Amino acid sequence: MAGVGPAVTSSRDHPNVVVVFTDQQRWDTAGCYGNPMDVTPTLDAMADRGTRLEQCVSSNPVCGPQRASLQTGQYPTECGIYRNLMSGEADSPIEDTTTLADAFNDAGYRTGYVGKWHIANTRLEPVPERLRGGYEDYWLAADALEHTSQAYEGTLYDGDCEPVEFEDRYRVDFLTDHAEEFIADESDSDDPFFLFLSYLEPHHQNDQDTYVAPDGYAEEFANPWVPPDLEGRPGDWFEELPDYYGCCRRIDENLERLLATLEREGIDDETIVLFTSDHGCHFRTRNREYKRSCHESSIRVPAVLQGPGFDDGGTVEDVVSLLDLPATLLDAADVEVPDSFQGESVSPLVAGNEDGASGAERERPADAFIQVSESAVERTLRTDRWTYSVYDPDADPIDDPASPADGYVERYLYDLRADPHQQVNLIGRPDYREVADELRERLQARIREYEGTDVEILEAEYPA
Repeated sequence: MAGVGPAVTSSRDHPNVVVVFTDQQRWDTAGCYGNPMDVTPTLDAMADRGTRLEQCVSSNPVCGPQRASLQTGQYPTECGIYRNLMSGEADSPIEDTTTLADAFNDAGYRTGYVGKWHIANTRLEPVPERLRGGYEDYWLAADALEHTSQAYEGTLYDGDCEPVEFEDRYRVDFLTDHAEEFIADESDSDDPFFLFLSYLEPHHQNDQDTYVAPDGYAEEFANPWVPPDLEGRPGDWFEELPDYYGCCRRIDENLERLLATLEREGIDDETIVLFTSDHGCHFRTRNREYKRSCHESSIRVPAVLQGPGFDDGGTVEDVVSLLDLPATLLDAADVEVPDSFQGESVSPLVAGNEDGASGAERERPADAFIQVSESAVERTLRTDRWTYSVYDPDADPIDDPASPADGYVERYLYDLRADPHQQVNLIGRPDYREVADELRERLQARIREYEGTDVEILEAEYPA
């Protein structure tokens, strides 16, 4: 693994860092984002005492690319994992990329990973050390956890590539057991630690194509609150929401366990905790599956931080990307951010920081750039008000990382102030041409900045 600089020896000048990462969790499952069902009391309390990112969106709303983006600090096309890797392909590019764990290693941290990895392309086999993204000191993971386990039984692999099996234990609980073990073992060390805990839930169980809450939990949400973007649309949300919310409730209870462990070990005040997810879930209302679209239900995620630099931070209203979070964690831990990282720390936006200021005052980009793959070769600009998305109808959504002809066609335009649930596509309407033209120029600038390509974007030929 590539390094970023000399090791730091004054270790306890740096806070510990814990990332709790879920899979396919909508932002509005949480009470702190408006859910009325008391699904996430622990996360809600964490948001009250820490910092909540109001508008945090994926850099690519599909598992593998977003995970690769978060570990490398780069857009999926830049780090080379722009779609889920497939059986028979060559080794993952993660081997040759400077990662988040590399940066923490070089700063004298102990690094550990627990759960779903999904960027090594070993699928059902153990992930060899060279494909673990620099996590050196503790490893218990499966590359394709959804295929090596069920909700109450399965197999992961330890640092020696030996199988570690579980049964009669809910998967979220089992992963949390090992995260607690790592924290307890490291709490007395002179060195700080960086732990990444990656759950599969609330993602559906692939072979069953359904969500699986812990026993008895779906019943609690048998009459669930329905997010307005789902109402009136076909899809499987009616059948799946009870289990989906049940998964989120159990995750929240395990978050409570983790926070209690930090407090019990006496290190809660010196530990940064980030809770977030890779993408959302639209329950087959926007395409044939659950994500891979530019809509809020696909791209918007919960993102809450607490600990040094984030306590009493309030709410960051600016649009930010998950790609900004690797730089944010390193910045808050006073660790050098690798030059290869493409995101920007949100720490200066947090209330109470000496250099805290609005995005406009800091000339921070007032938008987020999103790459959509597998369903289409699509590029999206998400601003505080607008979602503007373009695609190449002739590109291969699986094989082409970007438009092979350097050209796109307008596809979606939503006014999030007037239509927050994205019911009316405004693309191609003459009365919105001026808005679309401005957004087109901004999106072209982002593609040029992050992908190094000048592209043509053709106007939609007719109103959507």
